[in-house]
Amino acid sequence: MNDNNYRPNGFSFLPTIIKNIIIINVLLFLLKIALYDKINFDIDKYLGLHFFLADDFKPYQIISYMFMHGDFTHLLFNMFALWMFGSALENFWGTKKFIIYFLVTGLGAAFFHYLILYYNELRPAIEIINNYINKPDIKEFESTILLITEKIHFNNSMRDLYNEFINTYNTLAWKDNQNITNLSVEFMQQLKTETYNAPNIIGASGAVFGMLLAFGMIFPNTLIYLYFFIPIKAKYFVIIYGALEIYLGVSRNSNDNVAHFAHLGGMIFGYILIKYWDKKKHNY
Repeated sequence: MNDNNYRPNGFSFLPTIIKNIIIINVLLFLLKIALYDKINFDIDKYLGLHFFLADDFKPYQIISYMFMHGDFTHLLFNMFALWMFGSALENFWGTKKFIIYFLVTGLGAAFFHYLILYYNELRPAIEIINNYINKPDIKEFESTILLITEKIHFNNSMRDLYNEFINTYNTLAWKDNQNITNLSVEFMQQLKTETYNAPNIIGASGAVFGMLLAFGMIFPNTLIYLYFFIPIKAKYFVIIYGALEIYLGVSRNSNDNVAHFAHLGGMIFGYILIKYWDKKKHNY
């Protein structure tokens, strides 16, 4: 392969595994749309990856989440990037090695994402909830809720739970203080369950960023054409993208729903696997 230029020439260059991954992703995306439109069924809840302590977590999700996407743009960009960088890698490595790399980077992305999420958000929120459950005090309820919302974002299920409790509280307040305290504990227990269930990641982005990292390591001086006409060497492209993901991940913008640490996880695990393969090859 020419190590100086790499310009995608069309989908005629489509290795077997890349082709099958794209087909599976497209079919599942169409199924997702059909199920939601026809019966209002959210397949992401079942095939997306939940945190491993969540009631909604199922072991198969560690694989299925890589084949689900949020919208058409999410699907399009991931599949285009997978083809653009993955095609060269599948041809370079062969089918078996490529499948291993795809799965390892996808799993690594999920692991790293949830590791960061747990320490930054889930664990602090759960500690606050547990403290209230262990020492309930209705006078501290509102301040406790404020502390929790500083750590996690309330989704619709959490808001519904909260509104239901407030309605009950307004009905029972000053009439039965012990009962309202017991109900507040019950609410916190339900909120704890929802806090674990709420995180749900989907998409092949982690594996795609792993592909990008591998492409930059194996073909470092290959020119990638941004927007098809701006040339940049692959190694610099990887460095820029990696730095951008670190910045965006650390910034923790509340309006940013992108799993930046999953992207970084894919790159980190990709780097480790490539170095392992290199070391193993040199030992023979």
